[in-house]
Order: sequence, then C-alpha cells, then structure tokens
Amino acid sequence: MELVSKQIKKHNFSAGPAILPASVINEAANAAKDFNGMGLSILEISHRSPEFVQVLDEAVSSTRELLNLNDDYEVLFLTGGASSQFFMTAMNLLPQDGKAAYINTGTWSSKAIKEAKYFGSIEELASSKDQNFSYIPKGYPIADDLNYLHLTSNNTIYGTQYHDWPTTPVPLVCDMSSDIFCRPIDIHKFGLIYAGAQKNLGPAGTTLVIVRKDMLGKVKRNIPTMLDYQTHINKNSSFNTPPVYPIYVCMLTMRWLRANGGLEAMEKKNEEKAALLYGEIDANPLFKGVANTEDRSLMNVTFVMNDNTLESEFLEVCSAEGCVGVKGHRSVGGFRASIYNAMPIESVQVLVDVMKDFAERKG
Repeated sequence: MELVSKQIKKHNFSAGPAILPASVINEAANAAKDFNGMGLSILEISHRSPEFVQVLDEAVSSTRELLNLNDDYEVLFLTGGASSQFFMTAMNLLPQDGKAAYINTGTWSSKAIKEAKYFGSIEELASSKDQNFSYIPKGYPIADDLNYLHLTSNNTIYGTQYHDWPTTPVPLVCDMSSDIFCRPIDIHKFGLIYAGAQKNLGPAGTTLVIVRKDMLGKVKRNIPTMLDYQTHINKNSSFNTPPVYPIYVCMLTMRWLRANGGLEAMEKKNEEKAALLYGEIDANPLFKGVANTEDRSLMNVTFVMNDNTLESEFLEVCSAEGCVGVKGHRSVGGFRASIYNAMPIESVQVLVDVMKDFAERKG
C-alpha cells in the first residue's frame, strides 16, 4: 500500500505579492468560474456591465468608509503599480516653478525621488541612508513654500514604519503600498495617498490612489491623457479597461476588513502579532532586530542572526515547518517576516516556536 505524505500547512511570510484572507481567495476562485450566478467568469464580463460597475462602486465606497473620506477626496483604481505613481504624482502636482521635498527612507523613496526630478525642483529633506535605512528621520524643518512633502509610510525592505506623521504646513503625499489599511490614519493630513495593491489589499495589477481635489489643476504642463488624474476622475477609473479581477479582489478584501471590525480592529491585531515576533527576536540569543526599536514596522519584521553561518540551516528549518518567504531582501540580508492584515497570529506563533526550538538545539 502506497503511503501518501501529509502536506504541511504553509505560513506565507512573503513581502509581496502577499497573503490574502482565505475567505477572499475562496470567493475570488468561485467568481473566476461563475460570477454571481451569471454563468460567466468575472474574468470575461464587460467592465461596462452593471455587474462590474457595482463591484467598482463598492470598492470606492468601502475605501471611503474605511478611511473616513469626505467629498474633498477622489478614489481611483489605476494600473502601473506604485512605481508609476513615482512620476505621476510629480507630473500632476508639481508646477514647473514649484518645489517638493522628499524624505528618503529606503529603496522606494529613492526611486520616487529619481522620477520626481524630471518635473521640478526636488529637495531631499532628510535621509536615513547613513545607517542603511534602519530608522525614520525626525526633527527636520519643513518650509511652507513647498507644494508637498513626500513620505513612504512603511519600508518593506528595511522594516521601518512611520508611527507619527510629521507636523507640516504643506500637504503630505504618501506611498502606503505596504501598510495601507493596517491602522486608522488622519486622512486630512494627506493631499494624496497611493498604494500598490499586492502587499495588503489585493493581488498585483491595480493601484489605489486617493487624491484631494484641491491638489489638482495647479500645473501648466501638458500631461498625456492616460497620466492625468483628472482623466480617471472624469471616467470613474474606467477611461480604459480597468483591471477588473484585481479590483474585484480588492473589493472582497475591504469587505472582509469591514466585517472584521475595520481599521481599529486591524491595528490591534497587527500590534499583537508584531509584539509576539519582536518579543522573541529580542529574547532569543541567536537573533537581533535590524530596525531601530521605535521605528519597527508592524508589517515587515526584519532581523538577522548573530552567527550568520547558521542562516541557511535556519531557513531550511523554516521551510520544513511551512514558514515560507522568510529570507531577507538582498540589500539587508538575514530574514524578513511580513505579517500583513491577513496573517493570523497562529502563523506568527509557528515561526516563533521554530525560532525557540532552533535556539535550544544550538545551545
């Protein structure tokens, strides 16, 4: 009789594309076969159909509800990822004779700075590059003649996150790709927020953009039609065929967020998960954290080994126990455990137990 090996449950600590709620994946899988009893897949219905318009409308209204948005803000679902927003923000918001400031906290803000320089004067107001982006800069002066100040709220590679927003006389523009909806925010501090979906909101393929109306219409340059925010506002994110399936999955994820207590409940759960994992990192003699304690991310926990010759063996043990996606980014090394909204605390406990057991075996 042939024995069938039992499949180990996988605990997905990947930084992105990342874990989604199981219920969302199940519903999305069913819709890929038959959407709402139409006898058609969500993948093949028209983006102009009443059925998809209803999906898009719910995605927008859920965004508004979760972030307490008023009518001063527009909600868009675009394509091109956050990387396209690096230049679209400056193209749409920065006049030729204007000036914007950027805080450099890692790879993605560095890329945003590079792209923005094509459209106006850019000042790198502060940077944590001097310590390999292991902290969030603080205490810098902010001039009131800036068009905006750009931040990256959570740094996926380095494991740092803003826990307090700078007090600023100018609007904040923020890349929230890896921590959108992980906690409540005071939306009125922000002139524009953008977020690639694939970290904490949905699958790769759509990008959420939230823009305050008074941020627009201040540049005189000619903007290509597809790169003009007003184009997409006028056509309700459907100037061209939008990414139907990713938007649908984002809508399901936000439905899940609302059903599970909203952003206040997510923040509490995320703090509990982070406290559990950081507590083990700090107590375990084999490991140490990478990010400054006060700036540690709730979403991406970065850590290294005191003896890096044990790294490969530890990763093998993690894999054997079903903990996948734990290897750190090449620019930091070590390990990274991404514990986004959909990650249950039980999976974090599995990783903690692996770390404890490994330390006991290594004496």
